[in-house]
Amino acid sequence: MSAERPLAIVTGAKRGIGLAIATALARAGHDLLIADLGSEAEAAHALANVAGEGANVAFVPFDLSDQSSHEAVLDAIRARSTPISCLINNAGRGAVKRGDLLDLTVESFDAVLDTNLRGTVFFTQAIVREMLANRAPGPRTIVTIGSVSATLSSPERLEYCMSKAALASFSKGLALRLADEAIAVFEVRPGIIRTGMTAGVADRYDTLIADGLVPMRRWGEPEDIGTIVADLASGRFAFATGSVINADGGLSIGRL
Repeated sequence: MSAERPLAIVTGAKRGIGLAIATALARAGHDLLIADLGSEAEAAHALANVAGEGANVAFVPFDLSDQSSHEAVLDAIRARSTPISCLINNAGRGAVKRGDLLDLTVESFDAVLDTNLRGTVFFTQAIVREMLANRAPGPRTIVTIGSVSATLSSPERLEYCMSKAALASFSKGLALRLADEAIAVFEVRPGIIRTGMTAGVADRYDTLIADGLVPMRRWGEPEDIGTIVADLASGRFAFATGSVINADGGLSIGRL
């Protein structure tokens, strides 16, 4: 990793929103660690995209829900001369199966909460300790990718909504804890974004968007989120720590 470029970690960055974020950060001058499920070979497309923006990028196999795999990311950071400047908590999962809330199982609940909430909380804790032990020059930022589902409920996937609502609380508390350490903390809440996670319900959302569910009358694209995150990581918004950015085309604005 180049000593002249700040180092950012993006979890879940092989595709979709995570890849768009990693690419935007690379374009903005960051080197990257991509931490995700699978192998480096499976991440080859993502690595090529990010490297194409001038970044030195490396892949770390990682399962957010498995705390024992978090250490590999810390080892990858410590193997470099550049301390971590930016953490993007993007990795997560959707509901195991959409359906009646009364049919929700303990196994499905645990699968979602273990990844989206427990995994994110304790991975962030480990990275923050590393950031405090080895201070990077320049701005330092943590961005958690939440969801409009933190406040907009979907009873057929309520475990997902609960995980995102809890992450919103975590992000606020983290912002307070790190304010006097000069680490800015933000939550970005995407709305309906065109990714693999929404592919299975794309026809339904096409109709809803056309009918005005999203005031801007279009899908969100992963690049919309990438641009927002790269701007937050620049340090120019540090005094707005604790802020929530709704990246949803107006979806979450209350209407009469």
